[in-house]
Amino acid sequence: MAFSSWIASPFVRHFPTTTSRPPSSIQIDIARNERFNFQVVMRSDGSMASGPRDLQTVRVTVSGPEDWTIRVRRVGYVPVRHHNLPVDVPAEDIDGWNEIPGFVPDPLFDENTVLLPPNETHAFWVTVQPPETTAAGHYELEVSVAPEGGGVSGGSVAALISHRVPVTVYDIVLAPREGFQITHWFYVDALMDYYGTNGFDRTFWSIVPKYMRNLVEHGLDTIYVPVFTPPLDGVKRPSQLLRVSRIGADTYRFDWRDVRRYIALAKEAGITHFEWCHLFTQWGAKNAIRVYEGQGQDEQPLWPANTSATAPTNRTFLSQFLPALYHQILEQDLLDRSFFHVSDEPHGEEDLAQYRKVRNLLDKLAPWMSVMDALSDIEYARQGLVDMPVPSIRTALDFIEEGIPCWCYYCCGPRGEYLNRLLDTPLSKVAMHGLLFYRWPFNGFLHWGYNYWYRSQTRELIDPYSVQDGHRWEEGWAYGDPFMVYPGPDGPVDSLRWEVFAEGLQDYRLLQTLNIARDDERLAPLRSFADFPKSADWRQELRRSLLAGV
Repeated sequence: MAFSSWIASPFVRHFPTTTSRPPSSIQIDIARNERFNFQVVMRSDGSMASGPRDLQTVRVTVSGPEDWTIRVRRVGYVPVRHHNLPVDVPAEDIDGWNEIPGFVPDPLFDENTVLLPPNETHAFWVTVQPPETTAAGHYELEVSVAPEGGGVSGGSVAALISHRVPVTVYDIVLAPREGFQITHWFYVDALMDYYGTNGFDRTFWSIVPKYMRNLVEHGLDTIYVPVFTPPLDGVKRPSQLLRVSRIGADTYRFDWRDVRRYIALAKEAGITHFEWCHLFTQWGAKNAIRVYEGQGQDEQPLWPANTSATAPTNRTFLSQFLPALYHQILEQDLLDRSFFHVSDEPHGEEDLAQYRKVRNLLDKLAPWMSVMDALSDIEYARQGLVDMPVPSIRTALDFIEEGIPCWCYYCCGPRGEYLNRLLDTPLSKVAMHGLLFYRWPFNGFLHWGYNYWYRSQTRELIDPYSVQDGHRWEEGWAYGDPFMVYPGPDGPVDSLRWEVFAEGLQDYRLLQTLNIARDDERLAPLRSFADFPKSADWRQELRRSLLAGV
């Protein structure tokens, strides 16, 4: 049995069949307070002629400066049944070409040992966070890879392998990101269903802060607030924070205690901005959303599901709810840190006319409200129907060219040469998010899938460790699009894609801290969300020049 181990960058996936590599090292260049990652990979080549005696438990330990936080996690595999992309995609835009269908590395488990069989490759993900007080200079991390036994029946044990990882810290402290908010839709119904809560009970309030902190740890600053059950992707389990009582035929009372508790927990986790629930149904604002008496325990809505968006019933309700919402927002000083939605992804002439109707209604009932929505038809912005459009990255640069302030998003696509972070998107591409977001004057980024753990458009929970497309690949959903984290027994389990996304977002802070112009010649190769350098080496050289002030 030939046991080997090597150090690898975080921008390469290692599949079970990845062949052994010669011992190597990587050079890491960071700002004083910048988090970074690398991988420790191992493989045992040979036959399993001796049975269980050829299995080895391998332990990985990493040490460094005393005040640096070091976290070691085992990289797990998930089955991916198909590629997301057509076969004519260039090699730089697809990963796992000879591995999918098959097992793809993604979830990260808080374990530092693995039972290593012959002819399999496994990896550990190492995340390191130096404190801001770290002095500029050269440092070194020590990695120990120790085979600890030969399985249940004994057997030969490979020798301990040591690696050294050099780190250069530059005299730069990354400032907090400003003027660019990031949100991923946060599904509290998925938390309720997966963790078996009875609505907003003690279990719910104990688990939700862990997911909120996870958002902040990965560079997000905005969270969706389900004042009402979000009218997104099917009829959801009621997850209405606001307690609503009907006290007359057309009169309502609102109890905000759980809304305030949710916001307080989010603030405590580090969230600074709040994205309020869509006020009308998805894909065109045709109907009123489902609002329940109480918080929906009996699932009896206050009006029929087919109630028109502009019906007197909904108009009357909104005329009472919106002033109450405004009072709560002012009381917590959130008006300048709040985002409001009409309807998700309206499109076409018919939707435009309906969108105009409900926007006119909101202008009368809530003139203080500015609206942002995910939509890619630029006509909505040209006609002033949306204050802050959120177009797909496929069309977002058209908005920028017309001088229309906007966010950007992607959902299921675009794919191929475009930026994304699917299970077959090369990790070197995933790492480019921060640079591309900075290149143009966008105001933020929205993604729909932080923790959508359901069969598409239903309440049926899936096992995220075996299903990553919502059972809808054949209808256009992509493997890796519905969620960035997996559910763990006590909180979120990160994914490779989520970690690389977070590391790449630090590039935005680096450019902003150094006050780099968006038209700086070093950023010129970033020509669009489809046409940009896609190698980890290009990004590393750019970062090194920025850190060194070259």
